[in-house]
This record gives sequence, structure tokens and C-alpha cells, in this order.
Amino acid sequence: MAVGKNIRTYFDGTWHDGDAPIMRAADHGAWLGSSVFDGARYFDGMAPDLAAHCDRVNRSAEALMLTPTVSTERMVELVLEGLATYPKTAAVYIRPMYWGIDGDATAIVPQAGSTGFAICLEEIPMAPETASATLTTTRFRRPVLENAVVNAKAGCLYPNNARMLNEARSKGFSNALVADALGNVAETATANIFMVRDGEVFTPIPNGTFLAGITRARHIDNLRRDGVTVHETVLTFDDFRVADEVFMSGNMNKVTPVTAFDDTQYQIGPVTRRVRSLYWDWAASAR
Repeated sequence: MAVGKNIRTYFDGTWHDGDAPIMRAADHGAWLGSSVFDGARYFDGMAPDLAAHCDRVNRSAEALMLTPTVSTERMVELVLEGLATYPKTAAVYIRPMYWGIDGDATAIVPQAGSTGFAICLEEIPMAPETASATLTTTRFRRPVLENAVVNAKAGCLYPNNARMLNEARSKGFSNALVADALGNVAETATANIFMVRDGEVFTPIPNGTFLAGITRARHIDNLRRDGVTVHETVLTFDDFRVADEVFMSGNMNKVTPVTAFDDTQYQIGPVTRRVRSLYWDWAASAR
């Protein structure tokens, strides 16, 4: 499913122009859902934390019982090779992925060593700095490790996120603030979540129900280096209702201010703006 333009696909040892077909009907990933991916970003001539994203897709593959076949270092080389064909002004979504090809005797378990690999580069603009989101609650929750592969960035997890988004949109909001199995806030349907209260930053503590994102960790480190107190802790919906600022953190757009949670309204405040500034400054320094 292409959402952008100017797509290039690395598959079967070479780069292809366009949205190349990579999977067969009988591949394990096609009919039994054994697929993982990661998402990095290229913008302003930079690809921040690219190695971390490539490393994570290998860990995701292992969590889904797939055998990763490309080292982190080689994956970074391939991505940079593909990005060299784009103008430096382009904003590109970088998506390395694995999927199962064959199954074991039961067909259910992916066969070790039988793994497909591809990289999709897709030109997708960064959201403007003025872009924002509105949140509401949803009846759907984040699963736990005992009943879903929550320690992987796996395609099979996303239909649940889609239900969350669809419900939120039906209520007139752009995203959902999502609870874990115990009813505490985990993240949104598409990104990690932060709130600000009295100048201090709070974010849900990783408890195995959501991926603690690479960009999330970068924001926490940047803020702490800047002298801001950041708490990773248990948070409730009521905590967000009394917050001064709320923002989302994800690879696609890095920082997205939240302007409403149900009837609660927020301003795009100084901490949210500072988080964005710190990220771009760090990315430029790490170029």
C-alpha cells in the first residue's frame, strides 16, 4: 500500500524502481502474518538513528521466530545506497522488512532460515510544524506478551491499532489514547505519548505492552541533557486531563503536539516546542 510517491524497492539482491512485488501467495507471511518491519526517516539530508532502526528490525524478526539474514551494518549500507538516488531535499520513509517464506510441518511456525527481506524507500513529506492531533479514549487495549508479539514491530499487531483509530475518528478525533490491560495509559494508536506538568515531563513506563520507541528514547535523552526532569512512570487518563501540554513521539513526524483529549484543551507549549528544537539540533549534530 503506497501512501507516498517515488518508491524504490531493494529485493532479491538489487534495487528496483517503483513498488516492486516481493511476496508470493503461499509465503508464510502472506497467509499467516509472519512479517515485521521498521521505519526510519530521511529528511534535510539526514537519517537519524538509522542503525538503531535497522538493528531493531533484526530483533523483531527473532521475536517473531524469523531468521534475520542481513546484518545491521549491511542494512545501513543498502539504505544509504538507495537514498543516494533521492535529492537531499526529499523526505523519505525507510522501511526494512522481513517475512516468513516457508512453514514447518504444521505450517503454523515459520521455518528457520526461510526468510524474505526487502527495503522500501517511499517519499513521504514530514508533517508541518503546525500539525497537531486530538485524542479520545477507545475500548480497545494494548495486548500483553502472553497473547501477542508485543516485543516486535510486527504487521500482525496493526489491525488492533486500526480499530483504535477507526473508533477515534468516528468520534471526531484524529487518534486514540490507549490503555494497557490494567487500564493505565500505554501510548496512542500510532505513537508514544508524553505529557508536561509544571515544567516536568512524564511518559508511560515501558511495561511490555508497547514498543518504547527509538525516537521516544532520543527525546528523553535530549530533554535530560537539557536539564528537564523526565519521569517514566504509571500514568492514568486523569493525569492527562490535568496536564499542561501533551505531545506524541513517533518516527514518522518525530514530534506531534496534541491540542485536545476529549473535552480537555491544550496549548502547544514551550516544552513541546523545545522537544522539537532539541531533536532537530541533535539530528544535525549527529549527521
